[in-house]
Amino acid sequence: MTDTRWLDAEEQRAWRAYLDATRLMIRAFDQQLQTDAEVSFTDYELLVKLSEAPGRRLRMRDLADATMSTRSGVTRAVTRLEQLGWVRRVECEDDRRGTHAELTPAGLAKLAAAAPGHVTAVREHLFDQLTPAQVDHLAEAFGQVADALQRPRAGGAQPEPDSRGDGHARRISAARAG
Repeated sequence: MTDTRWLDAEEQRAWRAYLDATRLMIRAFDQQLQTDAEVSFTDYELLVKLSEAPGRRLRMRDLADATMSTRSGVTRAVTRLEQLGWVRRVECEDDRRGTHAELTPAGLAKLAAAAPGHVTAVREHLFDQLTPAQVDHLAEAFGQVADALQRPRAGGAQPEPDSRGDGHARRISAARAG
């Protein structure tokens, strides 16, 4: 049996600050999106992932993986978004048992309308609070953490890192232009 490596005071302070800031930001982003765009943060994230996907569609299981949600949670969310006309289900051509979620033109328009307010909130609640050096440190530190968590572990593979980069911003700009 190994000994537990307890967090020291500085690690504990950093851990608690991270948790508090993350929870507060997610709540602020959800409130902003609900108030300004009548969309939840969770649904916004699904629309973003679909907007970044080739053909603006993802297999349901891949959408669940991309949003780190359960398959049943994504199924419920896609049903809700489908009722709003923002997403539609499309049968997989290569596997009749599978289903894709596809962003509709109305969903893309909703995302394009919601994005400016969301980006403003992200800037206000996160980036305006940091110096450029702190932004670099944040990107480096959490990039390293994400890479470590996405590496396959013994006993099972984990998803590959997202390599789409700034595709979301490009697609939102394209939606506004088109």
